[in-house]
Amino acid sequence: MYRSLFPRDVFAELDRLQRDMQQALDLSPTIRGIGRGGFPALNVGGTPQSVELYAFAPGLEPASIEVNLDRGVLTVAGERASTLPAPDAQAAVHINERFAGRFRRVVSLPEDADPDAVSADYRDGVLHISVKRRASAQPRRISVQ
Repeated sequence: MYRSLFPRDVFAELDRLQRDMQQALDLSPTIRGIGRGGFPALNVGGTPQSVELYAFAPGLEPASIEVNLDRGVLTVAGERASTLPAPDAQAAVHINERFAGRFRRVVSLPEDADPDAVSADYRDGVLHISVKRRASAQPRRISVQ
């Protein structure tokens, strides 16, 4: 009879399979509703003056992150190198929960986002992207005469 060094828990395996299937079926996030799962994790919010996006991506070089804005669609892409031993090494990996490989996240921005006023800053593993709203869309007080 075959015995594993690390006995498998059938329920843990079913739970992992369910999470993997759910993640595969999740839709891409938009400003109006965020999907779960994916790398990097995103927080998207806004103020009357701007749309703020935070991507939590530790361990990346800022030069390896691509941020593009095209027709109201913001794309964050890049690649995270694996820190695991090579497949031909004598080491065995028992748990691997850290994402490695190419990634791409896409967010639809509101119509009043200004494509000419975008800034991106990567610090301490957090990418902060700020997209200003058009001045014509800003709330303003109209004086009554």
